[in-house]
Amino acid sequence: MIFKYLYVLLAEKRIICFLFLVNLLGTIYGYYWYGWQLKMTPKKFLIFVPDSPTASLFFIIVLLAFFLGKNWRLFEALAIVTMFKYGIWAVVMNLLVLKVNGHLPWQGYMLMISHFAMAVEGLLYAPFYRFKWKHLIIASVWTLHNDVIDYVFMQFPRYEDLIIYVREIGYFTFWLSMLSIFIAYVLVLRPNRKEWTIMK
Repeated sequence: MIFKYLYVLLAEKRIICFLFLVNLLGTIYGYYWYGWQLKMTPKKFLIFVPDSPTASLFFIIVLLAFFLGKNWRLFEALAIVTMFKYGIWAVVMNLLVLKVNGHLPWQGYMLMISHFAMAVEGLLYAPFYRFKWKHLIIASVWTLHNDVIDYVFMQFPRYEDLIIYVREIGYFTFWLSMLSIFIAYVLVLRPNRKEWTIMK
């Protein structure tokens, strides 16, 4: 019963507009946050560096489609996989910074809260997604290829306090990608799942 009311609420255009604006602001701030690293990044890698804001960009495109009464399926697949992956990744990285340094600046706590919310909202809209296997396969290739760029070509998001753990972080990130892809399958592609429709 609780989920029924939740999904009715999420289907309202007013809520979609609100989340669109919140995520748009977060996306803009995210690209700003990556600005210093992007200045040092070779042009061929630029698209792969700002992981979290690109994930939220996928999601705001999905929200725009919902507002228009449409399903842009590839963006739905990209959004659910990357929103969960990079949302949880940022939470774990900031917890590691806290463990390594014994303290975390207020910005770190802000990032943990916002990124955890990012992971959750991408999953909450799963009953509204309509993507197919081909879309999830493309999203999976994008996500795993991004891991290669990050940890083979060393373009990962910079947490200088954790640089000595980069191999372990790369290993963790790969399996987080696999978990994110699996969750996308379970929530959207499994047989007989419950579907909801955006209100007109």
